[in-house]
Formats: sequence, structure tokens, C-alpha cells
Amino acid sequence: MGAATGAATAAEAVRRQDFARLVNPFRAELLAHCHRMTGSAHDAEDLVQETYLRAWRSYADFEGRSSIRTWLHRIATNVCLTALDGRQRIPVPAGLPGSRREHDDSAPGPLDGGAGRRPGPDAPPGEWADPAEIVVTRDDRRRALTLVWRRLSPRQRAVLILRDVLSWHANEIAELLGTSGSAVHSMLRRARAQLAQATPAAPAGPADAGVDELRLRRLLGEYAAAFETGDVDVLVRLLTEDAVCERRPAGTVLGGRGAIAGFLEHCPAVGECRMLPISVNGRPGFGVYRRSPGGQYRAYTIDVLTITGSGLERIEVLEDRALFGTFGLPMALAGDHV
Repeated sequence: MGAATGAATAAEAVRRQDFARLVNPFRAELLAHCHRMTGSAHDAEDLVQETYLRAWRSYADFEGRSSIRTWLHRIATNVCLTALDGRQRIPVPAGLPGSRREHDDSAPGPLDGGAGRRPGPDAPPGEWADPAEIVVTRDDRRRALTLVWRRLSPRQRAVLILRDVLSWHANEIAELLGTSGSAVHSMLRRARAQLAQATPAAPAGPADAGVDELRLRRLLGEYAAAFETGDVDVLVRLLTEDAVCERRPAGTVLGGRGAIAGFLEHCPAVGECRMLPISVNGRPGFGVYRRSPGGQYRAYTIDVLTITGSGLERIEVLEDRALFGTFGLPMALAGDHV
């Protein structure tokens, strides 16, 4: 009896290790998926845990007819739909006006996660904008998108995310939602139309105007290098005279080189960080990692830059580590990362 029990226990341990090896690489993108569906980083963490619990319970029945990734997203979508079912008010994606984090200082802390696939914050013109992209659009467009996002049903959200972010086929979505392909196309058209009405083409502005690719790359390279080495003089030189630095969600706005220079001189990340380049809503940006006492670099802020022919015109500092997972960025870098 003892030997049989021991063998069963060992087999169970191997099965758990095999399960963890297969599903753990998808944790970050599942967090991003649940974050998009519910609009809450705190809820996303709980929903991913529930996703893994359901996946473990049904792991023995997984026959490999789809990929592990598709199987997990299928479970996660159902978990989110169940969580959203019956709610009188569907949360707004974090960073939008009306979201819990924007109005509630006691809102839960940021979500954590490892590296994952990049969800494509820069959507093609006319396509649906990812919630991670919306956080840096103009305020009037953000308000309009908020209203539309609230009106979308959970199933419409699911269709949009599965089709436009994860590139699922309509028949796959239909199978998941228990409906027809034509119904999926209909939901997709209606949801896209609602979002298109709220996101008119932004008027041409000065951002990145008159900046050739070579100069743009040079400015970005100098910005990152100066930030990492702590060269505040170079950072200030890159700014335009009327540059603006805004921190969100704190709402702190600094105007002019002098004010921004004072902030940079006391910023704990300057000279103690590493930068990874990203693109946010057509703007260049960086994931900023601050050095920890142990020598590792941990997720700190997302910096989004507006560049003109005269230099850096605007720096938006997004102090929401939940966005790192959304952009497919790791939550930490090794101390020797270059």
C-alpha cells in the first residue's frame, strides 16, 4: 500500500511540474487579457488564478486539439465573462477617466507578471484601439472612449479582444461563445463602429513633425543613455524651452526646462535605471526599470515622449506597473542587462 501511495504521489508531482512548465510562460499575456476584459488590474490577478485553477482541473482532459495558449485564453475568457455577468457597472480599463484607480487612492496595487507576447498597443488606422493605447490619447477622445467602453457588453469586449488583439478566427470565437460566425461578425461590426465614432482621426499636431528617422533615433538614444547614466544636463538640453512633464495618475504637471530639471535632479531612477524602447499610440516611449538594492532592475514607470524638430516637447510618466504586462515587458531585468 505504501509503495503504491508513494508512486501515485510521485506521479502527481511530475504531472504538476509538467502543467506548470506548459502554462507559466503565458501568465503575463493572460494578465493582460483579463485586464482588458475587466478593466481592473486587481481583478485580473484573481481571474488568472481562477483560470489556472480551472485549467489544472481539466488538464487531464486536454487532448491537444488546440494549442496550450488558445486553450488557456479560452478558459480565461469564460472566467472573465462569468465574473462580468450580472455586474451593473462594467469597469473601465485602467488609466481612463472613471476607472477605479483614477478616483480611488485606496485601489489595489499593480499587477505583477513575467515576460509575455506583445499585445500590439499600436493598432492599424481604423482598427480597434487597445485599452493600453487609450491611456495616452487626448482627453476628449479618452472621455468618448470611456463612454463607449462602458456600453459594450462583455461578449462584445470578448469578440473585439479575441479578434483584433489575439487574431482569432470568427469560427473559433463563435465556438467559444456558443454562437454562430455571422453573429460574431455582427457583434464585431457593431463594436468597431461604436469605437470608431468615439475615436475620430486626431488632427495633425506637432508631435514628431519635421523629425527625420535618423534624428529621432539619435534623440531617443541620447535620452535613454542620459537617463541611465544620470546625465541631467544632457536630458535638459534635449528638452524644448516650453517642454511639459506630466505624471499619471498623480496629475502632477511641470512646465519649462527649469521645473523639469529640478524634478530630474531628484528623480530616484535617473542614473539608477535601464530602459527598454516601446511604441505607445504612435509615440516613442520606454519601459523604465529602477535598480533595486539587490542589483536587479524592477519595473518602475512607462515614459511616453512627444518629439518635435526642436527636441522633446512632452514627457508623460505613467506610474502604473500594470502596463508592463500589457506591453509584453518583463517585470524585472537582470543586473547585467544591457
